[in-house]
Amino acid sequence: MSIPKSRADRQKSNHYSFEFGVLVTLGRYLWPDGQSEMKLRVVGSLVCLFLAKAASVYMPILFAKAVDTLTITYQNTVIVLPLLLIFSYGFVRILSIVFGELRDVIFAKVGQRAIRTIALRSFEHLHNLALRFHLERQTGGLSRSIERGTKSVDFILNFMLFNIIPTILEIILVCGILWGLFSFLYAFVTFVTITSYIVFTFIVTEWRLKYRRQMNETDNVANTRAIDSILNYETVKYFGNEKHEASLFDNALGKYENAAVLNKTTLSLLNIGQAFIIGIGLTLILWMAAGDVLNEKKMSIGDFVLVNAYLIQLYLPLNFLGYVYREIKQALIDMEKLFRLLTFKTEIINKPGAISLPNVIGTISFNNVSFAYDNRRQILKNVSFEVSAGTKTAIVGPSGAGKTTISRLLFRFYDVCDGSIEIDGYDIRDLQQESVRSAIGVVPQDTVLFNDTIGYNIEYGKPGASVLAIEKAARQASIFEFINSTPDKFASLVGERGLKLSGGEKQRVAIARTILKDPRILIFDEATSALDTETEREIQEALSDLSSDRTTIIIAHRLSTIIDADEILVLDRGQIVERGTHKQLLAIGKIYAAMWKVQESSIR
Repeated sequence: MSIPKSRADRQKSNHYSFEFGVLVTLGRYLWPDGQSEMKLRVVGSLVCLFLAKAASVYMPILFAKAVDTLTITYQNTVIVLPLLLIFSYGFVRILSIVFGELRDVIFAKVGQRAIRTIALRSFEHLHNLALRFHLERQTGGLSRSIERGTKSVDFILNFMLFNIIPTILEIILVCGILWGLFSFLYAFVTFVTITSYIVFTFIVTEWRLKYRRQMNETDNVANTRAIDSILNYETVKYFGNEKHEASLFDNALGKYENAAVLNKTTLSLLNIGQAFIIGIGLTLILWMAAGDVLNEKKMSIGDFVLVNAYLIQLYLPLNFLGYVYREIKQALIDMEKLFRLLTFKTEIINKPGAISLPNVIGTISFNNVSFAYDNRRQILKNVSFEVSAGTKTAIVGPSGAGKTTISRLLFRFYDVCDGSIEIDGYDIRDLQQESVRSAIGVVPQDTVLFNDTIGYNIEYGKPGASVLAIEKAARQASIFEFINSTPDKFASLVGERGLKLSGGEKQRVAIARTILKDPRILIFDEATSALDTETEREIQEALSDLSSDRTTIIIAHRLSTIIDADEILVLDRGQIVERGTHKQLLAIGKIYAAMWKVQESSIR
């Protein structure tokens, strides 16, 4: 009868499996398919590695021979031969360094290409993930995980290939040389010392990893707290909560401090243990060699020096091997969240055989659409309507009725739970996402701009657009005069999330870039909600001209902006409860008429 594994054992097993999977994945970046240059660089760097290691192993032999030559008087050779050996020793040492540097130069592009590829893959994957993921993400912790993970790639590739493997090779060579030149006992003591060192290092390092994980977790929390607070600078100021934010940040930093102190303390314990093992092994080997020199005369002074040189040469990289192992384990932890991020499934994907939306006309159909962000709460319930090409449809209703959800479903940020959405008779799930989104222009209620210039943010609607086209879009959005009034005009920076602009200015920039995109279908989600009455009138005229021959969906709270709509849909609790023109809905005298009456009285 098999004993079931405990939860801790299963987690440990999964962690090791994950680490192995990371190393296998990195191996693909080390030997990338279809990139002959990268493969040649790997081979060239390995050749340089072998030559550098051969030179470093041969150096102690030359040094020992020089010592023996200096201790024995040979007629006519006492000066020439030692000098020749000394020059040879120096030359071989230079070669070992040259080949080592050549190895790094040749391999540098492989490591940097791997970083570039993984960083790009992570970036693309984040953009491919559904809106659901991005609404739940913590930007600060996510950015820190990606930063640490990508930086760890080059480290692991370099140290796995150029430190662990060559160190193991050098250990085998040195043990073989000691056995061949002297006796099995020298090789045995060396091997036992090395094995003890490696086992001790692995065990203690595994024990220490939990403190590194705590450091990462608390670092993510502190970074997320800081970024979230800075992004909400105005809110912090509105409520005078600077001390509260500082207290929360300091609390997160305190947890990081405690984890960092524990990490450093256990590192010192590891270093002391390593030094103790190395000291015992080195002393024992030299005591044996001294005995052979003094008592049995089996070894010369040069041989004694040779043994010492080999041990020092071996223990230096061996000591570094402990550091490398620790850093690789820590790098794997740093990469853990990055690679787990890449395991998140892309919720919205192009189905096999998906086609591009041809010759967009702009007819939109919602057919018995039901949707829920969470199965416990239904947002839309059997919603059906059609927007004919070139017409304007408005969607109104109380907050939480599902109005914005309709635009998100049409843009395919989510897939419907039941029913279907069609554009020109094509189910959007059968179409390529890119072609659907290129046909739709959206001006959202909450406009967020890139921390760049006004010109860049408008040009984002059609990257590479001409200056004249950008200026024309700005005029249509009634923001051209404002831009010209600024010192830097279109080169004016908008600040983080566009904080240097007012709400109305941000929305006009958003409208301008949508105008520049020139889509067949337009969605305005409270596009004029942040504008004053005069500007709103100007924008409405521009939007009327823009949407005259386009299919337009307007999501509005301000009913005065949609009185000219061809059809108005009144949404309540996820269902269409009324539909018709402005006059028809007023004549019905129910929900829409009540909303209109409330807004009219508020204006008065």
